[in-house]
Amino acid sequence: KITPAHDFNDFEVGQRHGLEMVNIFDRSAALWIALNREFWDNTRFADKFDGAEGVMSEIGGFPDEPTEYVQYPVDDPELDELRGLDGLDRFDARDRIVRMLNKRGLVEKIEDHKHNVPHGDRSGVPTEPYLTDQWFADAATLAKPCIEAVEDGRTNFVPAQFSRVYFQWMRNIQPWCVSRQLWWGHQVPVWYGPDGGEFCEETEDRARQAAEKFYGREVNICTKAEYDELFTAHLVDQIVGAKFDGSPVPLYRDTDVLDTWFSSALWPFSTLGWPDETPELARYYPGSVLVTGEDIIFFWVARMMMMGMHFMRDEAGDGRVPFADVYIHGLVRDGKGQKYSKSKGNVVDPVDLMDKYGADALRFTLASLAVQGRDIKLAESRIAGYRNFATKIWNAARFCEMNDAAYGADFDPAANRSRVNRWIVSQLAQLEPRVKAAIEGYRFNEAAHELYQFVWHSYCDWYLEFAKPLLQSDDPAVLAETRATALWTLHKALTMLHPFMPFLTEELWEQTGAGSSRKDGSLLIAADWPEMDRALVDDAADGELGWLVEIVSRIRAVRGEMNVPPGAKIPLILKGASAGTQKRVAAHRALIDRLARLSDIRFGDDVPAGSIQDVVGEATVILPLADVIDLEQEKARLQKEIGRADGEIAKIDKKLSNRGFLAKAPPDVVEENRERRDEADRARAKLAEALKRLEAA
Repeated sequence: KITPAHDFNDFEVGQRHGLEMVNIFDRSAALWIALNREFWDNTRFADKFDGAEGVMSEIGGFPDEPTEYVQYPVDDPELDELRGLDGLDRFDARDRIVRMLNKRGLVEKIEDHKHNVPHGDRSGVPTEPYLTDQWFADAATLAKPCIEAVEDGRTNFVPAQFSRVYFQWMRNIQPWCVSRQLWWGHQVPVWYGPDGGEFCEETEDRARQAAEKFYGREVNICTKAEYDELFTAHLVDQIVGAKFDGSPVPLYRDTDVLDTWFSSALWPFSTLGWPDETPELARYYPGSVLVTGEDIIFFWVARMMMMGMHFMRDEAGDGRVPFADVYIHGLVRDGKGQKYSKSKGNVVDPVDLMDKYGADALRFTLASLAVQGRDIKLAESRIAGYRNFATKIWNAARFCEMNDAAYGADFDPAANRSRVNRWIVSQLAQLEPRVKAAIEGYRFNEAAHELYQFVWHSYCDWYLEFAKPLLQSDDPAVLAETRATALWTLHKALTMLHPFMPFLTEELWEQTGAGSSRKDGSLLIAADWPEMDRALVDDAADGELGWLVEIVSRIRAVRGEMNVPPGAKIPLILKGASAGTQKRVAAHRALIDRLARLSDIRFGDDVPAGSIQDVVGEATVILPLADVIDLEQEKARLQKEIGRADGEIAKIDKKLSNRGFLAKAPPDVVEENRERRDEADRARAKLAEALKRLEAA
């Protein structure tokens, strides 16, 4: 059978071969037979109805949709059998049709057949295609200038590969059905007359005027229900003739509403007062960037391009794109990489996460994970980590407040004399262009990473520690310079952090404002981006303080690897140190002693037994640990840990080499095992390096 009105593939066949589109269902998927003229015209009974036209006119003729069952003035047993299907549910009708075929001996055999039938997600019953009258937009014509706009770079996709999704859909586009049978939405602006006349106008008044001009008489706008009641109350010839005993011609508006995506496509300009020429429209159209997901490129992005290019034109009449860039972010998945799903029970409420960790922590987490072209695995532990980052920033501001940090309008960081203060300003001057470039390139994860490293490590971990002795200095100039640098640097960092953590940064901006040159109480959101002068970069300070950070970090790493008790102080021997290194040690000896927890620093070539060695610059760092830890016991511990790591790696490798596991396990489970394998491998490498140090000692 071929049913062009009830199957998508059959519809295409019918279009190619000029078949009749015969609808045999009503809106409840029950059979519509009795008054279905299209149905009877396609049966051998068609000629029997020719003489029935006069009788049918008395009940209003053959209607366009199912109505109450009416007996036909034609007597035929087979016709009556077909009419007996009228009003039956589709499943009951199918059973009866099989019985009718069996009765005639037309069934050879019946066998089960497995096939794919779409089911309603709410009703759970099979969905039946149903041919209806709909309104369509000429999508191919609308798409043409939109394709050209992306091809010539007026609109760019970020990442660029998503333009392929856009082009694939736009270049193979079909007519766009823009009418929907929903309870709400923008109602289709079409009014119908009794003779099938259609009046498409912007307003009801214009529709009335067009209809009155067409009919040459007064028109009455009524509801569809009022129109239907009027239809059944008059004869067809009177309705078509629009006589109504001198009454106005009835006109009703289409009850369909525009497709949701059609209405949404108007968003870039309809929200700004269009079609009026408002100041907002002039100021904000076109927009600079649209942020959205891959899954609605063809639903929303393409349609906004169509509407923008069609309705928003420049003085020359050329369409104007609604946005210059389209940034496509990844989907947010759970910590295992699975899509959030109610049925899986892994859905999280972002409000709950914000209540627990803070809105800024969640926002910064999403930014830090927003790698271009990749989905986001949102683990709660990551959000907790960035809540700690927010706490770190808050404590840094408290530190500045407790130490009376302040700067005035005349503060010039280029005039700093202290190497410590010049270093943090230099680090900030190098940070700003990297963050700016990352944001402008939509590499938000890189911008978040740069800010995190600077604020947590360079500023909080190192600079504030280096600044403590300066804040206790008896020299008023050093004290004032350090107080000014500490708060000035914090303010610049808060400004760059503001797009990622707006609530925390705005609060700290207000609380610390009294210590700055900003006396007007202005908001951070209105502050300019902190353009940094490249002249503030100080290579000498970077080299000296960078060396200080490295040597303290290396000593701390060794202490951690070797299980040195936190309270134990150890000696440091520097072998092969240059004059420059010796000068640096002399300048920062107190800091190195305090931060690395050393009992002594000396220069020499001797290497005591049981010493751990490392290299910083040209010098060999020697840490004698034989008197602090039991070297043999520590070796045994490390060997045991390595053995445990080897066992874990072998266990995971066995799984990943099993073809059955790879074929049957969900992709997220396979990916989780691969990540565990990489993590175990990294842990083993660290343990092996520590054991190698001990064996060398």
